[in-house]
Amino acid sequence: MNSVAEIFGIETENENLYRIALTHPSYTKDNSLDYTECYERLEFLGDSVLKLLISELLYKKYPDYTEGDMSKIRSIAVSDNTLSKIAINIGLNKLIKAGIHDAKQGVTQLESVTACAFEATLGAYYLDGKLPELKEFAKKIFTPFIEEIDKNFAKYNAKAILQEFTQGQTKEIPEYKLIGTKGPEHNKIFEIEVSYHGEVIAKGEGRTKKDAEQNAAYDACIKLGAICQK
Repeated sequence: MNSVAEIFGIETENENLYRIALTHPSYTKDNSLDYTECYERLEFLGDSVLKLLISELLYKKYPDYTEGDMSKIRSIAVSDNTLSKIAINIGLNKLIKAGIHDAKQGVTQLESVTACAFEATLGAYYLDGKLPELKEFAKKIFTPFIEEIDKNFAKYNAKAILQEFTQGQTKEIPEYKLIGTKGPEHNKIFEIEVSYHGEVIAKGEGRTKKDAEQNAAYDACIKLGAICQK
């Protein structure tokens, strides 16, 4: 199993920071450890560090974009969905320590948990004096995501676009309904349908309900003519 330093390509100095950054609250509870021994405080710090990193990256990459344009891209780039994908892709989730029961339930694979651990690790690196190295890491890891979001923003923001469209037509908002799931408990695929004006207009699947809703909304937007498919 790789270490944090191997995963991020950034040397670590204060190892205790990274131990805490990768400790789920269930582990501290199971082992009667203090609240400060889990990742939640570092996640709080890491959230701000991440926004700084992405804000600077966007500011330099898109010199002609407005504050609103950059904010929209950043909100998706720093979302739990994006962070979880990155954390799992680089293998950070394999280092998360959880309580026995929670670990068996696959908590270290959950989007919210992997995203928190990722942010907490950024917080740990910040306190470890590695901000310059984090900037290079963020540029390398997040640039492909940012470019994808910028290129296909409508797909990532389909729910908001659909709601704005339907409200403009009839003042009604679309309704989303979970119609089923498939796959094992720790790796479910959610199936969502979206209705408008009392009629089901589209369905979507995703590894989270949010993903499934966005996919359903995107399909609905195309069918209703709210956006044009590229």
